[in-house]
Parts: sequence; C-alpha cells; structure tokens
Amino acid sequence: MRLAEFIEILKAYLAITLAFGILLWRGYSINLSSGLLISALTVGTGFVLHELAHKFVAQRYGAKAEFRAFTPFLVLAVAMSFFGFVFAAPGAVFIRGFVTKEKNGWISASGIIANIVAAALFFALFVASPTPFLKAVGSYGAMINSWLAVFNLIPFGNFDGVKVLQWNKLAFILLVTLGFGLMLLLIMAKIM
Repeated sequence: MRLAEFIEILKAYLAITLAFGILLWRGYSINLSSGLLISALTVGTGFVLHELAHKFVAQRYGAKAEFRAFTPFLVLAVAMSFFGFVFAAPGAVFIRGFVTKEKNGWISASGIIANIVAAALFFALFVASPTPFLKAVGSYGAMINSWLAVFNLIPFGNFDGVKVLQWNKLAFILLVTLGFGLMLLLIMAKIM
C-alpha cells in the first residue's frame, strides 16, 4: 500500500469516526470521548475492513486496486452528524484491469462478507462482555456492521449488491439472508 493511499484511508477513517462519534454523543447522551472511541472501534473498523476486503480480493485477481476518499462527502457526513443523522459515502476502491463478472461479484461480495463477519464477532463480544463499555462496543459494532452489510446489498446504482446479483443470484440471496438474519438476531437481543 502506497503512503498516499494510506493517507486516504486514514482521512476517511478519521472523518467517519468523528461523524459517528458526534452522532453517539448527541443522540445517546454519552460523553464525546467515549462516543469517539466506540465509533473508532466499530464504524471505523467496519469501514476499513469492508474497503480492504475489496482491495485485497481485487489484487488477488490480478487487478490494480486503490482506495480514494471522497473528501466533500466526508465533510458532509461530519456536518450532518450535528443534526442527528449521517449519510456516509467515505470513498471507494477503484479497480483497474480486466475482471470477469464472477471476479467482480466476488470482489463486491468480499466487503459485505467482511461486515457480516465483523457483526457476528461484535455480537459475540456483546454476549460475552464483562464490562458495560465492552458491551456497548459489542452492541454498536454488531448493529452498524450488520447495517453496513445490508445497505451495501442494495441492488441498484453502484452498490455492491448490483454486482453480486449480476454475478450470482444464489450468492445474493445468501448474503441478504445472512445480513437480515443478523439484524433479526440483534432485534431479538434488543440491540436494534
């Protein structure tokens, strides 16, 4: 990874952490430092895992892949967080080189799979946590990562769901089932 790309990822990570940290602080009445820490551990981690999964799978298929932040959208996300909501489009992995429909499907699915795995691990932390802070990290991490997985499965525009659906309908259905299944589990556990 080049230094310029690392800076792009770090910029997006910090902006997303700040936006969701402010959202937690204002919406859940927790102190700002705790909100920022929870956000850094959950939203920031989920975002980085999602994008790096795309990058590494694309590179495994022989394509050049590099993350670029969308600075205006990062500024907008932070500004919107003061009003109680965040729409985040932090950036994307740009891929150069020939990839088949199947490879593009796997590249797109990899980010969603990363969020599903992260959500499951955060849920396990929530269940097994001995402290209220770790329980909060586990619950918020499970919620935000399951939401990121489902959100990215939207089957239109430039979302990952379009590419997965075009490649393999069964894979799309499986990922949607896992994403919504996790959300249902979180609702039953009173996390969502």
